[in-house]
Amino acid sequence: MLAVFNKEIGSFFNSLIAYIVMAVFLTAIGLIVWVFPDSNILDYGYADLGSFFSLAPYVLIFLIPAITMRSLAEEARSGTLELLLTKPLRNAELVLGKFLANWVLVLVTILPTLVYYYSVYKLGNPEGNVDSASVFGSYIGLLLFSGVVVSMGIWSSSLNENQIVAFILGVFLAFVWYIGFGAVATLFGAGPISQFFSWAALNGQYQSLGKGVVDSRNVIYLFSIMSLFIFLTFLRIENLRK
Repeated sequence: MLAVFNKEIGSFFNSLIAYIVMAVFLTAIGLIVWVFPDSNILDYGYADLGSFFSLAPYVLIFLIPAITMRSLAEEARSGTLELLLTKPLRNAELVLGKFLANWVLVLVTILPTLVYYYSVYKLGNPEGNVDSASVFGSYIGLLLFSGVVVSMGIWSSSLNENQIVAFILGVFLAFVWYIGFGAVATLFGAGPISQFFSWAALNGQYQSLGKGVVDSRNVIYLFSIMSLFIFLTFLRIENLRK
């Protein structure tokens, strides 16, 4: 697994992929948080990162599938996937190595946004007048949400060798799970079906973590979704190896 991880990370940082991803994410989020009049902190008047945490998932829904779409689709297109499958490398190691490398790249991309927290902390009146517990919980939620979308993107990339199809499917899955389930919940009033879809929506889980209390039920659910799509990817690789 470590060999796959190192190879994947190396391919990211030896090309423009990692730097383009970071530049796009940080530029888009920076404009939203500090420049655009409807969402920037300076005009809002409060030391709060709500605009960042509410809009970052929407940027990641498109950005992460753009990263993961090449993971297995490109390997299949170039023929290197068949070569990998002939090596003494377990399928689980291949899948986990790919997943962890992509997730780490996303985490490294998010890491510089801690500067936003420091800035808001300093801008508070008095200094430090910011809900740090809420910020911490929101960062945990954002990192776990990113892991879920990465797992969806890896599975989408394993289905065929067309990267565009992998990208579209990855965006579709992430969007439906984040927004679609909540929208479906509103169609069923206040019954048990509505409660189930509201609970299953990534949006609800993410917002719960952002309240400042890291509930183990939210964490377990998000890791369960990650595990589900990692397992589906494993099954796909098993089928290709036959």
